[in-house]
Amino acid sequence: MYEKEIEQLQKIIDDSSRIVFFGGAGVSTESGIPDFRSADGIYHQKYKYSPEQVVSHSFFMKYPEAFYDFYREKMMALDAKPNPAHIKLAELEKAGRLTAVVTQNIDGLHQAAGSRMVYELHGSIHRNYCMECGKFYDARYVKDADGVPRCECGGLIKPDVVLYEEGLDQNVIRGAVEAIASADTLIIGGTSLVVYPAAGFIDYFRGKHLVVINKSATGRAVRAELSISAPIGEIMSGIEVR
Repeated sequence: MYEKEIEQLQKIIDDSSRIVFFGGAGVSTESGIPDFRSADGIYHQKYKYSPEQVVSHSFFMKYPEAFYDFYREKMMALDAKPNPAHIKLAELEKAGRLTAVVTQNIDGLHQAAGSRMVYELHGSIHRNYCMECGKFYDARYVKDADGVPRCECGGLIKPDVVLYEEGLDQNVIRGAVEAIASADTLIIGGTSLVVYPAAGFIDYFRGKHLVVINKSATGRAVRAELSISAPIGEIMSGIEVR
């Protein structure tokens, strides 16, 4: 299954030396992490507050306990492991074929697989800071804290993730845009391309090959040379790094 598509993708990868991968939640669903917008995603589950409300800056500041109840249960998958897509991308980087991963995910699985050049547009669950003194805390501290995690100084600890009403990190934006603009191949995977400004980053691509790998149709039209409707891990596992 998908032999023809994998063969086409292999030819594109073999013809490339500056691949950039732009990925979203669908990259991590094969690691057991739910996405947000599919039929069984977080946005379609029932909560007292909508997920959009909970993961907003104003909600975090006003109701930190309710925020952390949701965040720990639904967004902190500390036991998740990299899947074949994460692993293959790390191998492509090590082989000098891939120059960067640009991800909308906050799970850190690309780094866990061995990727080094990763631009995390929406931050990471693995970085947490005291809002008073700036002291760093890891994800395990936040996950295991009783109630709202507090710093030893008494300050509220905030995950270094981009909540609604917050802006993206300018240095991350600059690095991601420069990587995409200098790529000869852009592979878009596991994203519906409906979250802005992140989805607009692909407009900076001026290279030779544009590939989309996603189980469902994307939210915006892109002129892809190759579109594959399939789980990305299944496709990437068929690629040879050479």
